[in-house]
Amino acid sequence: MNSEMNEFLKVCQDLEAGKIRVAEKTDGEWKVNSWIKEMILTGFRLGKLTDMSEGGLSFIDKDTIPARRFTVEDRVRIVPGGSSVRRGAYLSPSVIMMPPAYVNIGAYVDEGSMIDSHALVGSCAQVGKNVHIAAAAQIGGVLEPVGALPVIIEDNVFIGGNCGVYEGVLVKERAVLGSGVIINKSTALYDAVNGCWIRPDADGRMVVPEGAVVVAGSRPVTKGPGAEAGIHLYTPVIVKYRDGKTDASTVLEDLLR
Repeated sequence: MNSEMNEFLKVCQDLEAGKIRVAEKTDGEWKVNSWIKEMILTGFRLGKLTDMSEGGLSFIDKDTIPARRFTVEDRVRIVPGGSSVRRGAYLSPSVIMMPPAYVNIGAYVDEGSMIDSHALVGSCAQVGKNVHIAAAAQIGGVLEPVGALPVIIEDNVFIGGNCGVYEGVLVKERAVLGSGVIINKSTALYDAVNGCWIRPDADGRMVVPEGAVVVAGSRPVTKGPGAEAGIHLYTPVIVKYRDGKTDASTVLEDLLR
């Protein structure tokens, strides 16, 4: 058990230092390092429930996975007000967390990114450089199965307020998700620019194209009682691809920093 614990703690240390990560891009393709996920799960298995309460607030969790402690030398801005980062998560220097927000174990948040109030970065999620995760947005995590890629948000992506990105979705560089957009592998994405549907790829994951600007939309039910009742189903829609004008509309992100 001591050997397993030492190995788990070393993996967490390396994750927090950015020396290793759960998923990384190699030759243009994202690959999962399943052995890291296995070690994270080992940490849960080895842990025992313990009292981590502070002040008048009660916290009970596995003793192997406490909240991370940061110092000024980390150069991460965690604004006071109830945010938390779990052990084994990496936040690059220059990352900003607005309160309250949460980053789970195994997550990777690269430089220049902002995690806004009430936002979540789930376990093992990978967030690139200069990404804005707006208020109340949810970036889901994928810890199990160990071979599955987590949610990945590439560089220079804007995730609007109240968005949800789940089930191993890949959002490619410079994409923009408008407020309230929900994307998972079971909800087809319609490309209104090219007139086609984007569905999960051969690996079963939904991919939002580079530079896509996605808004919340709907499509009518075409068969059965739902069609007769005029029911529509939620559908994310690509309305354009990012250009200079779109870049200008997101300059507020720099002002917030």
